Amino acid sequence: MIQGYDPRTGKPAGEPVAETTDSAVDAIAEAAVAARPGWEAMGPAGRAAALRAVAGALDSQAAELAAVADTETALGSARLTGEVARTTGQLRMFADVLEDGGYLDVIISPPAQGVPGLRRVVRPVGPVAVFSASNFPFAFSVAGGDTASALAAGCPVVVKAHEGHPQTSAATARIVTEALASAGAPDGTFAVIYGVPAGVRLLRHPAITAAGFTGSARGGLALQQICAERDVPIPFYGELGSVNPAVVLPGAAAVRAAETASGYAGSLTLGAGQFCTNPGLLFIPDDEGLRTAVAGAVEAATGAPMLSERIHSSYDEAAAALAAHPAVTPLATGQRGEGPWAATPQVFLTSLEAFAAGLPELAEERFGPAGLVITYPSVGALLPVLARLGGNLSGSIHADPESAADLSAAAPVADVFSRTVGRVIWNGWPTGVAVTWAQHHGGPFPATTSPHNTSVGATAIRRWLVPVTYQDFPDELLPAPVRGRS
Repeated sequence: MIQGYDPRTGKPAGEPVAETTDSAVDAIAEAAVAARPGWEAMGPAGRAAALRAVAGALDSQAAELAAVADTETALGSARLTGEVARTTGQLRMFADVLEDGGYLDVIISPPAQGVPGLRRVVRPVGPVAVFSASNFPFAFSVAGGDTASALAAGCPVVVKAHEGHPQTSAATARIVTEALASAGAPDGTFAVIYGVPAGVRLLRHPAITAAGFTGSARGGLALQQICAERDVPIPFYGELGSVNPAVVLPGAAAVRAAETASGYAGSLTLGAGQFCTNPGLLFIPDDEGLRTAVAGAVEAATGAPMLSERIHSSYDEAAAALAAHPAVTPLATGQRGEGPWAATPQVFLTSLEAFAAGLPELAEERFGPAGLVITYPSVGALLPVLARLGGNLSGSIHADPESAADLSAAAPVADVFSRTVGRVIWNGWPTGVAVTWAQHHGGPFPATTSPHNTSVGATAIRRWLVPVTYQDFPDELLPAPVRGRS
């Protein structure tokens, strides 16, 4: 049985949910295979209507869903209600993507002398496995972006629910299943399973053709290995973690110290630091004023309950290991939050030279409100160290727009980031990922397993589509998107 817990008290929240048996996993996977032709045949218009039906159904019960999720996550009703809205917004965005039609990536090469006529289009890859995240019980969970984009692509979806919020997952699954059925989706188009063994069995099932994951590097790499070792390997789109370096240039440090410090502390401690976009590394000039401002902002911050006992223990261990590093000194400690799993914000300090000597250890992700501030002597010295960081989801540059020196220094920093992160941010912080057509929430390994793809934004649908070219085919036998075109 899978039991949820209230992070504020550490006590059980709601009734436990039974783990999915091996035979049930197999039956669900086979049902997804059987549903594939019918779900695909509904076409873009039919699937768009179904996604909008799911969005409407979730919106109609947003308050109830948020209340259940709050007992299992302690993220608060305001945050959770907003997250339901983000989730339904994603579903509606993918309905718009379907109606736009550009996702089909149609390319026509007319016949010429000695060259055949070719028509290229994409098709759904097949049933998809989605692994829910701990820190977003809606937006990266049962009805989250992976599910929405895969359903939009024409792929049946089987979601492995996260152990941290089983009742939230069950409630969401009921709403999604009923809404899809009312919109005419075939049985088996969508299902949810529970338990780690069930997730592993699902990933090994020959019916599954691709998988999406958001979570730890350790867990993600284990699942990726399963995908690679199957008789027929499948693509694994994993988001594995990120430290999201932020660089403050000298001009910004001089004129915006207080604003920069408060923004950093707010981003670092948002949601108890439990974001993949948490700014874990802050590079600042050797400026006493900014160091003091950062320390004051962090000392004024208060922690909050973390999602689980395991996450809280891992955070404490990671922060203690950082504190014990010989090249690191404490800079500031915030106020501990209430409850047995509450995190205490902590920020540490080191020099660029010591940081470089301590790579890659000092650049490891610490999931929670712990940050490392690195002082650099010059932008020229900083650039090669930034280039040595592993792949990240984002990189931020803080500059004084009125400073010619800052603008000049920002260009090479942005160039390094363009090669090492998926999103480059100007005078902002990485937490808060807009769900838009142009968003790219990805990055080079180890941030993700596939830097070409995103898990947020319209192009997330590309993960679940594969191209097919038709050569010299009669028009009446072609798929609808390339029929009647030359």
